[in-house]
Amino acid sequence: MTHSNEKINNPIRIGYSLSLSGPVAENTKAVRLAHRIWEEDINSKGGLLGRRVELVCYDDNGDPSQVSDIYTSLLDKEKVDLVIGGYGTNTIAASMSVIMERKRFLVGLMGLGVNLNLKYPDYFAMIPTGPKPNSTLTEGFFALATSQTPKPLTVAILSADAEFSKNPVIGARENAEKYGFQVVYERTYPLSTEDFTPLIDQVKVINADLFFICSYLNDSIGLVRAIHKSDYRPKMVGGAMIGPQSASVKKELGPLLNGFVNYEYWVPVPKMNFLGVADMLAKYQARAVEENVDQLGYYMVPLAYAQMQVLEQAIIATESLEDVVLSAYCRDHAFETVIGNIRFGEGGEWVEPRVVQVQFQNINNHDIETFKDSRVQVVVDPPIYASGSLIYPYSP
Repeated sequence: MTHSNEKINNPIRIGYSLSLSGPVAENTKAVRLAHRIWEEDINSKGGLLGRRVELVCYDDNGDPSQVSDIYTSLLDKEKVDLVIGGYGTNTIAASMSVIMERKRFLVGLMGLGVNLNLKYPDYFAMIPTGPKPNSTLTEGFFALATSQTPKPLTVAILSADAEFSKNPVIGARENAEKYGFQVVYERTYPLSTEDFTPLIDQVKVINADLFFICSYLNDSIGLVRAIHKSDYRPKMVGGAMIGPQSASVKKELGPLLNGFVNYEYWVPVPKMNFLGVADMLAKYQARAVEENVDQLGYYMVPLAYAQMQVLEQAIIATESLEDVVLSAYCRDHAFETVIGNIRFGEGGEWVEPRVVQVQFQNINNHDIETFKDSRVQVVVDPPIYASGSLIYPYSP
């Protein structure tokens, strides 16, 4: 690719939107800080292709209807060199019409199954759910259950009535069938629910062996508290809760989380100490307190930093900013990142899924430092990343 002198003196500008306000702001603020740390790291090494790198980020306020206008403006008015995907299924999906129409290369962050139906060849997903995202997210929960004694037989499914919970619930039903469990109760609740006691009372009457929950940040807190107050004791509880991954939820619930089993993408256990991840998180955590964002960063930060490493490695290897060149490179090469070695396959999903199931154990206070100890968040599945054994049945 030819660079005029004028071009060489200009920064490489990378544009995107993030939901820095709205219901997922706690997660996206962590993403934004991770991206800024990457930007500083790359510029301290002389930038890319001999040019400084500048990230251009707009707040879409958690409103998918604003997203396509932001991307259109980034490409037409701002004339950015490249775009990346925002955070989460709703906003990435909302950007895809513009991306596809302009034939742009896009690495999105944490969208579950965004490209399943679109089949757009230049989209790549930074989420470790692999080729079957819906079922992979929750499979570990059911696989673990099936190997316990006495084997559980029945499942109750409770989920928030929201877009994000549809895919994990489809996956939970598939996995229940695959592993021979009978779904004896299924219900959704509105996101506005504040008192979860009546719902838990209903589930208690059914007395299912497994209690599978798909919840959001605030409802996760309400549900954990309500389960504690009740004397319903399923043999396993958790599954697809968005919330326990977040530092503020961990801090608020503390010991109440003991015994819950839930999905994670990265946790500080020996087998997940990938190259560079500890240094990068130390940098992040030192700044997270003063910037008032998630103090641990385990859920979002390694993936967000790795999202930028994929872009960086593709640009360096191809010496190009052409969308078509970068896409072709991503389809055919592996990437070494802070979240391990990644290769993209069909639909731009990871060839090898890497969702882990974590059980909270041994928590005896509400101190954030406690959660830096690998003994309180134990990887119980898959065996390749396991750091301990499942405590079964659930007893808080």
